Amino acid sequence: MWCFPLEKKLSEIKEQFKEHRLTPQRRLVLEIFLENRDGHLSAEEVYQLSREKKGEIGLATIYRTLELLEALGLLHKINFGDGRSRYELVPVDYSEHHHHHHLVCLVCGGILEVEEDLLHQLEELIEAKHNFCIVNHNLQFFGYCSRCQQDGGKDKQG
Repeated sequence: MWCFPLEKKLSEIKEQFKEHRLTPQRRLVLEIFLENRDGHLSAEEVYQLSREKKGEIGLATIYRTLELLEALGLLHKINFGDGRSRYELVPVDYSEHHHHHHLVCLVCGGILEVEEDLLHQLEELIEAKHNFCIVNHNLQFFGYCSRCQQDGGKDKQG
């Protein structure tokens, strides 16, 4: 998705921290998202990854940092209906990576990104009909991943 090194991305991110200090804890959370660019991480997952990196950061600090990073437009918050918010890194040029959708497995909770966007014509129709400028959309499909289907559907939710 991104093809520039971590340090270059961090230098661009620092620009968005004009009114906020880029503390070591905030930097750690950003590094975790940069290292897991295709991930959809919850606060608890970020906390676990920070512990693996020997980071000194509490869960409450992670929650506050995630809220700040979302407010600064660096993270996008997503709810997949599993009771926890997940976050993904927003690309530097969001218009370049405008549309993507998610497949959410109801058994294992796995999340796959779908890059194909077949809604472009629908967006144009909605914009014209309602005089509305769409800048993005989010679409989620819920079902069963191939691995859970092969397991015989023992634990499928009704």
